[in-house]
Amino acid sequence: MLNQMNNPRRISDGLGIIFIGLLFASCCGDACAVAEDAGDTIGSKPNVLWIMIEDWSPDLSCYGTKGIDTPHVDQLASQGIRYESAFTTSPVCSTSRSAMMTGFHQNYIRANQHREYDKQPLPHGIKPIPHLFQEAGYFTALMSNKTDCNFTPNTKSELFMGEDWSERKSDQPFFARITFGGTHRAWHRDPQRPIAIDDVELPPYYPDTPFVRRDWANGLEQMQLVDREVGALLKRLDDEGLADNTLVFFLGDHGRCHIRGKQFLYDGGIRIPLIMRWPGKVDAGQVSNDLVMSIDVCATILEAAGIEAPMPLHGKSLFSDEVKNRKYVFAARDKMDETHDSMRAIRSHDFKLIQNLMPERPWCQYNRYKEASYPVLAAMNVMHMKGQLTPQQAIFMASEKPGVELFDLRNDPYELSNLADEPQYAAVRADLLAELNTWRTDVIDDQGVSAEFRAVGVFPDSNPEPTVDDWVLKNSKNYDFNKHGWPAWYPTRTLADWEKAVTDWEPYVFREKDEAVQRPDTVQVTKKPKRKAK
Repeated sequence: MLNQMNNPRRISDGLGIIFIGLLFASCCGDACAVAEDAGDTIGSKPNVLWIMIEDWSPDLSCYGTKGIDTPHVDQLASQGIRYESAFTTSPVCSTSRSAMMTGFHQNYIRANQHREYDKQPLPHGIKPIPHLFQEAGYFTALMSNKTDCNFTPNTKSELFMGEDWSERKSDQPFFARITFGGTHRAWHRDPQRPIAIDDVELPPYYPDTPFVRRDWANGLEQMQLVDREVGALLKRLDDEGLADNTLVFFLGDHGRCHIRGKQFLYDGGIRIPLIMRWPGKVDAGQVSNDLVMSIDVCATILEAAGIEAPMPLHGKSLFSDEVKNRKYVFAARDKMDETHDSMRAIRSHDFKLIQNLMPERPWCQYNRYKEASYPVLAAMNVMHMKGQLTPQQAIFMASEKPGVELFDLRNDPYELSNLADEPQYAAVRADLLAELNTWRTDVIDDQGVSAEFRAVGVFPDSNPEPTVDDWVLKNSKNYDFNKHGWPAWYPTRTLADWEKAVTDWEPYVFREKDEAVQRPDTVQVTKKPKRKAK
C-alpha cells in the first residue's frame, strides 16, 4: 500500500490500466493507512458513522486499562487505527461538541462558555458539519437526542435531516452521529461482569481507599455496558451489508467525570479514546502516536466524502502531513455552568503547559454538578481537611492556583510536579508560552477574562451560610449568576457537611451489582427526580 498523503498517484495493474484518484494515507510505524477514491458520484461515496461516548478517557481494555473488558470497542480498534495521543479541544460537553460540530476551536466561534445562555449564529460563514454533508447529497441523521451546542442553529431538527440512516433514499450515502450517554454520571453496575476493587488501578492523585476504588470500578462497569451498545450498532452495520462502505469513528467528547478530569486541562480532562475503521481504505491493526484532536475528525470525514468547507477548518485530516508532523495540540476551558474560571493549555509529546488566567480561584470552587455527582469529591475534601491526603493529592485542594503549570510528561505522566519555576525548564516554559500566546492571538482570537466575568467585589467577602450551595439557593434572585457566576468561596462546605455527604454516598457507591439504591441528594437543587441505579 502507498504511504504518501494527499498526493494523486498513478496505479497500474497487470494490464496497464491507469487510475488517477484521491489518495491519502497515514503511516503508523511500519503500518500504513490508505484512503482511495472518495468517488465522483453519490453512489460511490462512503457512509460515515460517528460514534460518541460521554465523559470518558481512554479507560478501555484496548488502551491497557486494568479491570475492564470492552471486547466490541477492542475489535473495532483491531480493524483500523487506535490513536494513543488524541485530545479534545475543551473538557466539557457543550464546548467540545460545539467544536466538533464545526471543525473549529470553540473560542473562535464564540461557543466557549459551557451552558451559554445567549447563543448566537456561527460567525465567519462557518456551517455545521451536518449541513455540509446535506448539501453534498448525504442523508444526515442524529440517532440520539443530544446536540448540546453553544450556537444557533442548535436543535436536532435544525442540524440533522432525520433520526436513523434507514430513512435515507435508495443508494443515498449517510452521515450518522450517535451518542451513548451511559458513561455520563450516574453509573450503573454491570451484573454480567462485575469488577472487583482489587482488579483496578487508580491514578496516584486519588487516595487509594475502598470507597474510591469502588467508585472507579463502577465507572468501568458502566463502560462495559456501553461497549455492548456499541457492539450492537456495529453488528447492525454488518447485518445490513453496510460495514464495507462505512467509515466509522469512535471517540469520547472529553475526559472522565472524576476529580481532576472533566472541566480541567490535565490529560484526565482532555485525552480521549479515538478509533477509526474504514475497510479496504485503512489497514487494520494500527496504533498511531500522532498528536491528534477531536476536530481532526471533521476534516477527515469531509475529505473522505469529497466535500470542501466554505473556509479551511482548524482541524486537519488524519491522513495529512500536517497531522503527522504536528508538534502541539491546544485546549481551553472557560465557565462551567456558573463556575467561572479560565485556562489555556498547550501539549507536545513531552510537555504540557497550562496557563491559569484566574489563578486566584481554587480548582475545587463551588460547582453544583460536581458536588451532586462526584462521591470522591466529598471523600477527598474530608481527607484534606483531616490532613490525610498525600502532598501530591492535596495540591488540587489548594485555595488558589499557580499562574503557570508545566509538566514533563516523559517523567511525570500524571502531571503532578509543576516545573514552571524550575530554572532548568525556563527555556521550555518560554517556548511553550510563546506558542500558546500565538495560538490564542492568531488562531482563536481569544477574548480572555473580563472584569465582569471575574466578578471582583460582586459578592460578600465570605460565606455567611454553612455551605456555598445554601447561599446560592437563598440568593438566586438577588444576584445575576448568568453574568457573574457563582461565588468562589472556599472551602465550599464545613468538614461536618462533607462528612455527611460521604455518609450519604456510601450506600450508593457500595451497592451490589443487582441492587437498586437511590442516588443521594447532596445539593439542594435538582432538575428532575432521580432514578434508582443498579
